[in-house]
Amino acid sequence: MVDTSGIIGAVFIIYGLIMLWIGYTVSRSTYSPTDFFLANRSLKAWVTAISSTASSESAWAVLGTVGLAYKEGLSALWFFPGCLLGYALNWIFVAERLRKHSREKNSLTIPDYLETYFPDNSDLIRIISVTIIFACMMAYTAAQFLAIGKTFDAIFGIPHLVSIPIGGTIIIIYTMMGGFRAVAWTDFIQGLIMVIGLVLLSLAAVLELGGFSAMIHQVNEVSPIALTWMGGKTTSVFLGSMVGLLGIGLGYPGQPHVINRYMAAKDSKTIKQGMWIAFSWGTLMYISAILLGICGQVLFPGLADPEHLFPTAAENLLPTFLTAIVLTGVLAAIMSTVSSQIIVAASAIAHDIYSKVIHSSLSPNRILSISRLTIFWVGLVAMLVALIDTRVIFWFVLFAWSGLGASFGPVILFTLYSKKITSSGAISGMLTGFFTTVIWKTTGLSDDIIYELVPAFLLSSFVIWIMRRRQPIR
Repeated sequence: MVDTSGIIGAVFIIYGLIMLWIGYTVSRSTYSPTDFFLANRSLKAWVTAISSTASSESAWAVLGTVGLAYKEGLSALWFFPGCLLGYALNWIFVAERLRKHSREKNSLTIPDYLETYFPDNSDLIRIISVTIIFACMMAYTAAQFLAIGKTFDAIFGIPHLVSIPIGGTIIIIYTMMGGFRAVAWTDFIQGLIMVIGLVLLSLAAVLELGGFSAMIHQVNEVSPIALTWMGGKTTSVFLGSMVGLLGIGLGYPGQPHVINRYMAAKDSKTIKQGMWIAFSWGTLMYISAILLGICGQVLFPGLADPEHLFPTAAENLLPTFLTAIVLTGVLAAIMSTVSSQIIVAASAIAHDIYSKVIHSSLSPNRILSISRLTIFWVGLVAMLVALIDTRVIFWFVLFAWSGLGASFGPVILFTLYSKKITSSGAISGMLTGFFTTVIWKTTGLSDDIIYELVPAFLLSSFVIWIMRRRQPIR
């Protein structure tokens, strides 16, 4: 256990109590499914922007991207334009149209949106979309729980068998109490702390090395390929890697826990302002994460787990109090992202299946009770998955990101901009995207050829397009 663990632990406890207080406070004004799942469509620009970006990035950026830059050097920067592409797709092409449609049709979830676009009595598109969401969210949520375990292990020396249940319990409780409004506000707070922490750490690392010029010199001495654009790869391997990293951006329109923020936005002005806030936040975060990873090659060589770099750097480069704040912020940011994913998975079961398919005449209070109970069980199952499977965070996240992005991204973009899309095309596209992701990932093609999201997204789009005229929209 490190010398500062007591202070960090105290700050973390205080923060956990604050999260629980937010959940309790919000629960007292949550009376309807619209309140619980979309904060009564009242989110302002700053909360919409930062909560949407933070919910998609936390463990991925803070631990995963920093670790990737530690291993790959400057070539990890190709991750950044891929994410900016995703921001552009979401904020320019998805946000406002999805907000307007969901408000007009009273859609609370992505399956709701698809069901209103393709109205029929079979509920097939709702059931298929819920199944995909639940499967991917379990992997995604497990990745975040695993990130909690790694961070606790690095800071306190507490094994993941103990730390995951600790963090998971806090998450489940405040999400059960406060629903989406609590999730959005905790994401907002943690998003701010996360980007501040990354900026402070990256600057501290550069200063520790004597400035940018000295940093470049020392990095070149340790790893001559670290500051090259291709990272020592052959041209063909580099091009495949670059396309894969850029292709990550294709996944953003298909992430239910991200785009539901647009459904909850108050108005068009919120979307316009939120776009610039989101781009600024993402730019600061990713540049700082990659810079820290590169500096880490010199400052902390030979780390057994590259994803431990962020907490290791915080403990060694910052004053004790700032270390406590930054590391607590990282833990809470990861926790807050988990809550976003849990509430999406729970809404898929409680709202989209139970209240829409099984029992369509439930009272609002009954729906809220079932939703909170579902959150408990979803969170518990995700914790068990994280405890059983200890693969790296990136593997979990990239798989879930691809599955959701390829399944929902094409169909959402097509439905927002075309009147010719058919229900059979949408279903076929979702299934094509999901199963292509699974096959591509499990057969190792992601490592040998290209990241699975790229072929899965393209194939899904092709299927939707080719079937667009085969039957009229009901």
